[in-house]
This record gives sequence, C-alpha cells and structure tokens, in this order.
Amino acid sequence: MLIDLRSDTLTRPTPGMKEAMFSAPLGDDVFGEDPTVNALEEKIAKLFGMEAAIFCPSGTMTNQIAIRLHTQIQTEVICHQYAHIYLYEGGGIMANSLASVKLLDGAFGKITAAQIAESINPDDVHAPETTLVSLENTMNKGGGSIYRLDEVKPIRDLCRDKGIKLHLDGARLFNALVESGESPLDWGAHFDTISICLSKGLGCPVGSVLVGSKADIKRARKVRKAFGGGMRQAGFLAAAGIYALDHQVERLKEDHVRASALGEMLSKLPVVAEVFPVTTNIVIARLVGTTPEEFMKNLAEQNIKSVKFGKDLVRFVTHLDFGDEQLEEFGKRIRNI
Repeated sequence: MLIDLRSDTLTRPTPGMKEAMFSAPLGDDVFGEDPTVNALEEKIAKLFGMEAAIFCPSGTMTNQIAIRLHTQIQTEVICHQYAHIYLYEGGGIMANSLASVKLLDGAFGKITAAQIAESINPDDVHAPETTLVSLENTMNKGGGSIYRLDEVKPIRDLCRDKGIKLHLDGARLFNALVESGESPLDWGAHFDTISICLSKGLGCPVGSVLVGSKADIKRARKVRKAFGGGMRQAGFLAAAGIYALDHQVERLKEDHVRASALGEMLSKLPVVAEVFPVTTNIVIARLVGTTPEEFMKNLAEQNIKSVKFGKDLVRFVTHLDFGDEQLEEFGKRIRNI
C-alpha cells in the first residue's frame, strides 16, 4: 500500500462526484453559456455574500488575476515572506502585473495589522504605491495555521482607512472554516477578492474560483482570457465543485483529526526535533541529525511519500484518500525508520 502524503491535491474524484460530473449539462463557458459553470459561480458567490465569481483552472490563476485587478506598474503588494503568491507562483506578481512586493515575517506564516501599518509606503516619488495586502488561509508554510476573524478585522479596517485592497488566498479556506466554526459570509465581508481552491481538500480534479464585486469579476474575465484560462465545456469540472461544496466540506474535520494523530507519531521519532502546531491538515516536521533527503529516502523505503519543505523541514498533508487504515499503517511503518 502506497501512503502518499505529499499534498491534498492528490485526491481523486469519489464515485458520487464522478456521477455528478458525467451527468452535468454543458455549454460554452467563454460565451457564458455553460449552465453548470454558471451554477457553481452563483453558488459560491452567494455562499460568501459576494456579487460575482469566476471559475478558473487553478488557484495560481485566481490569485494572479486578483493581483492584476488590484495593482498596476509601480505599485506594491504586501504579504508574508512565505506566501504562496510569492514563493510558488512562478514569479507571477512580477511577470503578470509588473508590481513590487514587500515581504513581512510573522509566526507560522501570519502577519498583523501593526506590521502592515509600518510597511505601507509613504506618498513619496521614491517608493512604489502600496495598493494591495494579501493574506493566506490556511497558511501552507505555517503548517496549516489559520487566521481568525478577530485577527483579520484590524487588517480590514486598516486597508479601508488607507484605500488599500485586501485579497485572500483561500486555497484551504474551508479547512480553516470547519476548524474555527466561522461563517463564509463573514469572511466574504472582510475581503475585496477571495481565491477558493476546489482541488485540494475538497477533492475536485481541477479548479478554483475567484469571488468579488461584479466590476472586479467582469475585469477578471478579460484577464483570464489573456492568461489563457478561458475554458469551453467546463461544466464537467464545475459539477465536481458543486458536489464538493454540497458533500465534502464537513468531512475536512476528519483530515484534521488524522493530521493531529500523524503529528503525534512523528514527534516520537528521534530525528524529529519539532512538529509545528497541527491545526488543520498540514504537518511540518523539523529534523535533527539527518537531512530531509535522507529522511524522505527512509520513508520511501517504507512506501511513504512526503515533500521537502525547507533546509530541515518535511511536510505531510492528510486528505480524502488517506483514511484510518492508512494512518494506522503509517504508524507501523515509521517505527522501522
């Protein structure tokens, strides 16, 4: 049995999701005529109390579209130094939007209103204009850490006061929401745009959605076209998203429980100096006396896959296709390392 914990993007559609996909009514989405895509966009916009939404192939595209909407040449984005939009999107902030980036530090990938306030550039010919703040929830490089609304509200108030847009990379937002018990409607009220990934813990094969105002989403459609993201009979994929929202949100709690147990198992290994606090479905172990490459080699010999996440870090992600049987087997195998 292969135990693959590299990412929650590895999930495959369930039988119910496949049935929904193959029975979906279809049209041409670039013409706005795919009824299933339209239904998904309407559903998720309503869920977050936003005016409109756009379905895209990936979270990288929805994030990069949002950045394009909220920046222009000689403006600046503020984000955490470990933000996905900065580290893992191919230099897209520069390549797609020609914007500058100001990177902040913060425990487990989170930043505060006070840090942001100190980092907003003055109205000075020498500095790019700060036009966008981007947060990430859950925070991938922070070990799946989550922002709560009481942490976001001061940031929202600061951005409104300064006329700065606020974007959320919500790649694993539903993981955060099922853990905190907070409402999608409340989160939608705090941001100008939110990117929501469907192909991670929610188990869809492809796709992310960007939600925002009607004006922003109208512009987003033109940007998506320029990025090559216009899809035709995309209802097959949108149907998976509708199914996931209806059937696979609450079960994310199971991934969190298993991640916590997995973290406990790892913490008992002599080569693990620290396990980041496990809040959702991401487990990051800091190693001592070995390298990530050597540790991962030993795991691979036990038919376990993980990913290097820094010079002494290894990441594991629980997901839809990692159940109690795999968790128990994981515990047995790592005793041989």
